[in-house]
Amino acid sequence: MSIYRISVVLVVMSLAAGMAESKAQWPEHIQIVLDNTEPLTFDRGQRLPIYLWQAMNPGKLDQDAAKELLKQLDKRGIGLVTSWNPGKREQSLEESLAIAKAQKKLGLRVNINATSCLYSFFNGDERTAHIDDKGKPFWDTSFGKQKMGCPFALDFRRPDMMERLDYFIKAFKNADVNVDFIFADWEIDGPIEFNEAHAASKRCQRCRRNIRDINDFEVFQKVLRTLRSELQREVYSEPVKKSFPNALVGNYGVYPHDGTRYWYDYYEYYVEGQPCRIDQRAKYRKWIDEFPETGYTFAMPVVYTWRRIFDWYDYADTDYRWFYNMLLVASNVGKHTPNEIPIISFVHWHTIESDDLPNTAKQFSEEKYQELLWHMLLRGTDTFFLWCRKQESPKEIRLVHQVYAQAQEYGRFLSEGKPVLFDVPRHPETIVSALKMENRLLVRRTDFTKTTDPVDIVVGDRKITIADTPGRCQIVELR
Repeated sequence: MSIYRISVVLVVMSLAAGMAESKAQWPEHIQIVLDNTEPLTFDRGQRLPIYLWQAMNPGKLDQDAAKELLKQLDKRGIGLVTSWNPGKREQSLEESLAIAKAQKKLGLRVNINATSCLYSFFNGDERTAHIDDKGKPFWDTSFGKQKMGCPFALDFRRPDMMERLDYFIKAFKNADVNVDFIFADWEIDGPIEFNEAHAASKRCQRCRRNIRDINDFEVFQKVLRTLRSELQREVYSEPVKKSFPNALVGNYGVYPHDGTRYWYDYYEYYVEGQPCRIDQRAKYRKWIDEFPETGYTFAMPVVYTWRRIFDWYDYADTDYRWFYNMLLVASNVGKHTPNEIPIISFVHWHTIESDDLPNTAKQFSEEKYQELLWHMLLRGTDTFFLWCRKQESPKEIRLVHQVYAQAQEYGRFLSEGKPVLFDVPRHPETIVSALKMENRLLVRRTDFTKTTDPVDIVVGDRKITIADTPGRCQIVELR
């Protein structure tokens, strides 16, 4: 072999080794993100990044590695998130602060997951339990593994919960690093009125003393939601905003709405007699608009393929069972959220199975799921936050990132446009969503019937004809 050929081989081997070494430095869950996304074709400008559950906590990185990873993710429009974990204070602070410093140097948002800081008010201490008429403590066990106690027994827990968050806030302030986006996935803890919570509180002598009309569920709901909002505001949103006034602060499932919740979380179930709206076999619960009282600065709806949705409706087109319910949720928050409040929607595609239901639901098709994501963007959603399990992540990441990336072509519409259509047809037909900017509309049309005929929509006092353009958006002039 000639010296020239040997040199070429060595160079190729060196490059391959370098690529392998570069690839090997990222944890598996981070590499999955990079392998299943592409750099954006259109610059995202000032729009929010997309958030992915796997694009979180890359571990301990030096500044050079942190910057390299952040640059790779930013090319794809992805925001890297790190977690504050009181159970691993020093370690999580060190890892989070290293990433945050690199984000600051690169002019990127500093993104924080504060979930661990909020768990748990109900920490198993018997002082947080309900008290029966004989003075004995007892728990509400209807929420699974978490023992839920008395909503009026949590005051002594507040200082400890506040200190958890304060530790990280002070460290970031001392390092001259701001927090730009911070969220929590705080669900099964604190005052919650559903499942058997009402029955438990009626047995509790302390609850009866604090809620005069405790037998009235709506009174009970209002009191508990007010307490729940107060806890979130006092130990979480206000401390963050005090130190980082421009931070986007929010929590899973908390968003402005029309007084109705169209979905159930995996641990929730309906109790007969509680107020609801009936839609075929669905029972949409009455919900308190807690968003203003929490002090949150962004809305975080949950648009998931919960297994029970499939059985609620009789539509022969099973895609429309998923599409109908999930668009109800997205339209609800889009219609009722002020323009200055960003909407960061949790999304998920794989069916979330339930232990109490047979595995007979037909999976939501990829095509119609991506159409749903488009309609969400045109009904007020600013960006997505994908949650999924590790084994689901390659497919889930590709589906949501493809829509996010393609949507950047219409970046100005998405940044400046206002949603104008929120109707969700009760039967499978043509769905139209639109953003209005100046004298133009960005429109998406999706048909659940076999038609190519134009359809008319009304925007303000104008009737506009929308042509059939499958799988594409169109820009319509308002004349």
